[in-house]
Amino acid sequence: MRRRLLPALCGVLIATALAAQPALADPTARSTSRPSSPADPSVDPSPSDTPTASSTPAAPGRSGRAAARAAGDQPYASYWHPNTILNWNPATDPDARFNRSRVPLRPRVSDPALKANPNARAGEGEIASLVSFGPTSNNPSQGSLDPNYYAFTHWQYIDTLVFWGGSASEGLILAPNATVIDAAHRNGVKVYGTVFFPPTAYGGQIQWVRDFVQKSGSNYPVADKLVQVAQHYGFDGWFINQETAGGDAALATEIRTLMKYARAKGQVEFMWYDAMTENGSVTWQDALTTANDAFLSDPARVSDSMFLDFGWGAGNLRSSRDLARSLGRDEHELYAGIDTEANGYNTGVSWDAVFPAGQPHVTSLGIYRPEWTWKSSSGPADFRTRDSRYWVGANADPSNTATSSSWKGLAHYIAESTAVTAKPFVTGFNTGHGDFYNVGGARVRTGGWNNLSVQDVPPTYQWVVNSTGTRLTPSVDYGDAYEGGSSLRLTGKLDAANTVRLYQAKLPVTADTKLSVVVKRPAAGPTHLKAAVAFTDAPGTFTTVDLGSTSGTGWERKTLDLSAHAGKTIAQLGLRAEGSAASYDIRVGQLAVYDGAVDAPAAPSGLQVLGATDVSSSRKSLRLAWTAAGTGSGQVHHYDVYRRNADGSRTYLGATPNDAYFVPQLDRAGAETSTRIEVEAVSTEYGRSAAATVTVAWSGEPGEENRALGRPATASGQCAADEGPAKAVNGTVTGGNSDKWCTLTADRWLEVDLGEARSLTRFVVRHAQAGGESAAFNTRDFTIQVRSAASEEWKTAVTVTGNTAATTTHPVTLTARHVRLSISKPTQNTDSAARIYEFEAWGR
Repeated sequence: MRRRLLPALCGVLIATALAAQPALADPTARSTSRPSSPADPSVDPSPSDTPTASSTPAAPGRSGRAAARAAGDQPYASYWHPNTILNWNPATDPDARFNRSRVPLRPRVSDPALKANPNARAGEGEIASLVSFGPTSNNPSQGSLDPNYYAFTHWQYIDTLVFWGGSASEGLILAPNATVIDAAHRNGVKVYGTVFFPPTAYGGQIQWVRDFVQKSGSNYPVADKLVQVAQHYGFDGWFINQETAGGDAALATEIRTLMKYARAKGQVEFMWYDAMTENGSVTWQDALTTANDAFLSDPARVSDSMFLDFGWGAGNLRSSRDLARSLGRDEHELYAGIDTEANGYNTGVSWDAVFPAGQPHVTSLGIYRPEWTWKSSSGPADFRTRDSRYWVGANADPSNTATSSSWKGLAHYIAESTAVTAKPFVTGFNTGHGDFYNVGGARVRTGGWNNLSVQDVPPTYQWVVNSTGTRLTPSVDYGDAYEGGSSLRLTGKLDAANTVRLYQAKLPVTADTKLSVVVKRPAAGPTHLKAAVAFTDAPGTFTTVDLGSTSGTGWERKTLDLSAHAGKTIAQLGLRAEGSAASYDIRVGQLAVYDGAVDAPAAPSGLQVLGATDVSSSRKSLRLAWTAAGTGSGQVHHYDVYRRNADGSRTYLGATPNDAYFVPQLDRAGAETSTRIEVEAVSTEYGRSAAATVTVAWSGEPGEENRALGRPATASGQCAADEGPAKAVNGTVTGGNSDKWCTLTADRWLEVDLGEARSLTRFVVRHAQAGGESAAFNTRDFTIQVRSAASEEWKTAVTVTGNTAATTTHPVTLTARHVRLSISKPTQNTDSAARIYEFEAWGR
């Protein structure tokens, strides 16, 4: 059984096929036994959803389904079958506007002299990363109110990201959502969508492949749509994964002709997966061979690159390199695939075959499912540790990858690249997710969120610290921020100079160039910190400028004049801590290089509500749109969206570089009859415009509703990355085993902040069985506690012992802002995991 690249397929089809297959093979022996990937549990398992061999699916793809939804509902990433994409029109697809990226692909560079690891090589092998950020369907276009997300922060090591997915029952052609494109392009990384034709055992139909290459005269209509989708949404190409049996040489030729046709129509690229061969059969070669080389060149350029199946060895890659060269192609356009979906950095890889020590890279590397670091983690902190181990190495230092493990980290082989190649450059060390949101150091939102569209360019070096004494520990800190949900933090014993390399760059310095650093200390006093800048004439030597002292405990900006270095080009940006402190602790909330004064952009105009959906009498979801700000005095980086509160303050609703935004949750304040929405432009230098405004009306009186729905939730812990506390207040129990809060901690508790003191009438707890799990996992003993302010003691409102029910309802008459579910016996047996699918607090 050959290893296949399988996204989310129909659950019943997967389960049926897997039942007849052998057990998973040793990952070091995948050339002889490569069983299929598991099904995505979020896919509807009904076999009736799988189209018949001679038919097109009844549902006309995402665009048709979007049209049938309410005008203010959640927009999702687009997906289609070959025939349904022919009906797609961005003018009539209400989701299309929300799926557009407005961030162009940034140029980036890699200076071999500045690589962190001496073994790494620049300008040779590249990395393509095949990532599933979510299921094929119901993948939000612009983030969501859940901090648990694969917020990737090691863009400096990859060159292409494939937005992985596709499903026989939903759609075979999957376009990336806007947030992923925005983040990737900001880091100079190309993004591809996926075209997936599954094996017949998993729902594949050869008719779909024939539909894909259908012609109208000399045109390929599906190819025309692939080009249109990529150009409209703003991404770079497509990964073609054709694994459906039953083809022939004529069909294989048509696919190659289609790729050449599409490439000639516009700037769209293709990566071909090593499965279908030139005679039409599906026989994985694990190499570039005479059986599949026509998909690279025939003799004209067909695809831009090829992903080689996982069974390669040193001989395969050398012969592939030689054949590529004979075709006039760069061997680094071949990506030797590794499968890390199941075992992550415990996967066996023949590293020397692709990246031989001290020699040129033989090919590039294709990584299948690196989001294992998130999927396998127990929570956000564990995810970040695993992700660092995966990309940087066991020592969390790309300059030191020494380890007894065969997995040294990708930093051991690949030199860092940087997209910090133009001014202004501003970073708040915002990773694109968090538990709150700050603007200018002020808290404007409490509660979890993810939105990669506002992710800053992460540090190039995570982390390289040079010191003759005790090394300080840099980290991304999620407890405070100047902009977004995180900041840079330096902690430890300061007993010698510590130079922290942060960014590789290529920024010209002029007579009015400034370097700005925003810092925060626990107490007023000397920062013991200097800005460190290296220039291209001596890229390894830092010039430092003292940041002085702070006057208090808040965020303070230090602006430095670089005019003395006019005519030079910045090669590195960093920080140097000097002095003595037994317990050094400082946060850096922003680092910026810009010319002249901070520019403020022109304001957006024409703000309108495209549609609103009443979730309840006190909650709406909104689709907003506006006319983008003019050029003004500053280019727009993104738009911030707020609601104006009765006391004059503002609550942050989200952000986007686009001219349209979906607000998933607008809550009514008391019995207000209208809410003012404001949108302001934020420049690339973080100047802010005046706000455009629009008013949203409320009707009727607020009724009884679940006041915990969508509110900020915290917990004692979680069993897995996708089983955090937000899942207990998301309003659903039907999303499978991951649609719950789960914890294995000894002290098991879940807390929800209702936002203000509410009059409550009942609590509802939906236990394991309500989500489809065994009744044996229903919570047995628990209490519900309340308080009206964080400074108060908890008061017990509900005590339950001996429960066996799937759903329990608990009438109360009380007022509270904070509610807490405490579990003393989580199941009916000795299983120690608490499983709560929903925790509801009903009231007015």
